[in-house]
Amino acid sequence: MTDTLTPSVGSLADPVGPADPGRFRALAVIAVAQLMIVLDASVVIVALPSAQHTLHISVANRQWVMTAYTLAFGSLLLLGGRIADYLGRKRMFLIGLAGFAVASALGGLAQDQTMLFAARALQGSFAAVMAPSALSILTVTFVEPRERARAFGVYGAVAGGGAAVGLVLGGVLTEFASWRWTLLINVPIAAVAALVATRVVRESRGPSRARYDVPGALAVTGALFLFVYGFTTASASGWGSPETLALLASGGATLIGFVVIELRSAHPLLPLRVVLDRTRGGAFLSSLLVGAAMLGTFLFLTYFFQLTMHYSALTTGFAFLPFSGGIITGASLASRLLPRTGPRALMTGGMLLATGGLSWFTQLGVHSGYAPHVLPAELLVSLGMGLTFVPMSSTALVGVDHSAAGVASALVNATQQVGGSLGTALLNTVAATAATSYALAHLRQPDVVAVASVHGYTTAFSVSAALLALAATVAVTLVRTPPTPSTAGGGGPLPELADLTPAG
Repeated sequence: MTDTLTPSVGSLADPVGPADPGRFRALAVIAVAQLMIVLDASVVIVALPSAQHTLHISVANRQWVMTAYTLAFGSLLLLGGRIADYLGRKRMFLIGLAGFAVASALGGLAQDQTMLFAARALQGSFAAVMAPSALSILTVTFVEPRERARAFGVYGAVAGGGAAVGLVLGGVLTEFASWRWTLLINVPIAAVAALVATRVVRESRGPSRARYDVPGALAVTGALFLFVYGFTTASASGWGSPETLALLASGGATLIGFVVIELRSAHPLLPLRVVLDRTRGGAFLSSLLVGAAMLGTFLFLTYFFQLTMHYSALTTGFAFLPFSGGIITGASLASRLLPRTGPRALMTGGMLLATGGLSWFTQLGVHSGYAPHVLPAELLVSLGMGLTFVPMSSTALVGVDHSAAGVASALVNATQQVGGSLGTALLNTVAATAATSYALAHLRQPDVVAVASVHGYTTAFSVSAALLALAATVAVTLVRTPPTPSTAGGGGPLPELADLTPAG
């Protein structure tokens, strides 16, 4: 699991001016904002069982608490970066902070599932403006290469560790206050960050004033929504029902429409040359599949901890901590090994290691213990993901010319968010269908509800493992060792790119 935005090197082409005396205070504000964005992708995971009970959310619909956020965030991220460059990065950063706070308040005060889902989608929309604005501000604020590398190192550390912090914080707030505070806590944080930002962040804009690709943004968002809604509908209506098939077919047709729009647009949201390169395309496709496999894994482990193992929300948060340690260890190893091995070996090995961990999860049962059955699998998955994230993010940017580098940077994160949305919807339907089928076939079995629920989780883990195995196949097939920066085509990445790419 990762919500790290790879730094937008496209904006490094901005004119270099004198160092901003308030640059380190600006870094602190941006780090806080990024922490909020990352937290909100994970903080609600531990709180989800409580929210589901309070608002009477069905099993089929519970995934919308997560996917509404990631779907809006991922599908609007590219457009958000363009808007920030054209209208002013500071202005859009402040608007993003304010909107994120309002949306968080609406979610925390939600009286029914519709209000909560809408608030989460609104959060994701404003995050899609705030996140690229923050990255661009960092890039133009830190003009000296070494300082810029350190600034992005801080940003990457916050982004990489924020997910684990969110799981623990979600447990603490749910246990000692209410699940509502996992959202409401953003309001005072955003208010303070916005107040400080008005004083320490300088305004800047990109040199281009190209038009927005609004039709492209609407098409890709509509396609993704139709896919997610189709996956959700399959839980109740079945995969072969006319409604499910119509939604999935409409999603496919709309996605084709998006490609046509991008081919014809003078200023496309996604220049297709960015993804049609074999190595970069392999990295982006791997990123999509990794996102699809991992977010659902956290969802089902949360329900396994709380409903099967009867952990409290607080204990559940701490039960996820080994993921953080494994990812940090794996990312550290990957950073050292990448220059020697190249990206393909690390990506493939890391994904296969994580696939083994997910396969271990498929053996969980109602009487499984944490230390012998859960912990080893957590360590395998997290270590594998740490090994994967660094080469995957770096490879996605190799050889991109400056005019498309910002798009490529945002696309790394967007593919993970979109993958998480699609994967969570798919896996939730798979788990719900498997649990229902098992319960109907074993009505006389003792504790049939508990056993059926675990059967649903393990079935979802099997699909997650298959997705990661597919990602490993993509990596070994498509990803090649990229050329060095001195020989990369199209202007290539800047020499300090390796220092600017935060680990997982």
